[in-house]
Amino acid sequence: MDNLRRSYSERKAEIRKRILEFVAAGKGSDKRLFLELAFCLCTPQSKAKVCWESISRMAKKGVLYRDDEKEIQKALIGVRFAGNKSRYIVAARENLPLIMEFKNAGSPLMMREFLVKNVKGIGWKEASHFLRNIGYGEDIAILDRHILRNLLRLKIIPEIPESLSGGKYLNIENKMRKFSRRIGIPMQELDMLFWSLETGEVFK
Repeated sequence: MDNLRRSYSERKAEIRKRILEFVAAGKGSDKRLFLELAFCLCTPQSKAKVCWESISRMAKKGVLYRDDEKEIQKALIGVRFAGNKSRYIVAARENLPLIMEFKNAGSPLMMREFLVKNVKGIGWKEASHFLRNIGYGEDIAILDRHILRNLLRLKIIPEIPESLSGGKYLNIENKMRKFSRRIGIPMQELDMLFWSLETGEVFK
């Protein structure tokens, strides 16, 4: 536990700087929010940095906002299951007015539920990731393999589940929330700390 607090002290400034960047992104246009959504649609079973590079490149060239599934799939370089993910991106783009209604859903927890129900290809982890990346991550967890490994190591969970249903996700998230309060590290900062301990950097 002391090592965790020490690591947090070392990374806290960088983590908080990144969170401010997320908040700024969330104040952007729907087009800007779509960029973050497309990124999160790509991340399952793929490296986050590779996904971000592909999405950023497509956004810069305009491909992300106008091209069809075939062109987007070709541009998802290094992203696994690019065929499915290109379909999800195009479907989200076509349904963007409905998707942006998430902002009227209420709390971040209710926003997340709305996204899971209304965005094809988005699960609890991806919806949490999207909300964090646009400034709504204060009390939610992104339960990817990096976070789950740390929760297991700290004996917050007894094992890493093979799959995460909505109920399992919320149960583990609540355990992490209680641990966050006990140790005195805010939830999303703890999430980002765990991720940085696994990857060696504070990213998205």
